[in-house]
Amino acid sequence: MTLTFIAQDDDREIAAATATTIYVCITCRRAGEPETGSAPGLLLAHATSRAADGTGVTVRRVRCLANCNRGLSAAIRRDGAWTYVFGGLDPERDAAALVEGARLFARASDSIMPWRGRPEVLKRGLIARVPPIDFEEESE
Repeated sequence: MTLTFIAQDDDREIAAATATTIYVCITCRRAGEPETGSAPGLLLAHATSRAADGTGVTVRRVRCLANCNRGLSAAIRRDGAWTYVFGGLDPERDAAALVEGARLFARASDSIMPWRGRPEVLKRGLIARVPPIDFEEESE
């Protein structure tokens, strides 16, 4: 009989990944795109779901992230941590970057997505960083 042991660090990483969610706006279109056919945001959601398969990261579809001027948009959040909103995404190029960013964020011990190692599209496409609900600024 063969026993497989999972290191405690692996358990924590798996738990953090499952607590990390990518929200993809499925109604997003770029300015000037026709309103016919599948919205590019829906295509991004499908591609992101495929890229996240087996990673533990959850992908959810949302109808609007109110970032229409800088779409395609997605947000990455984790319980008790900051939430990140990204724009200027491409459905054929950026699904894997979203998953990579979510996994990087899941491993962050300080609840902040590290700049180093973050995919380039998540550096230049950052729209906002939103504090967790229970955030209290440290007084100086």
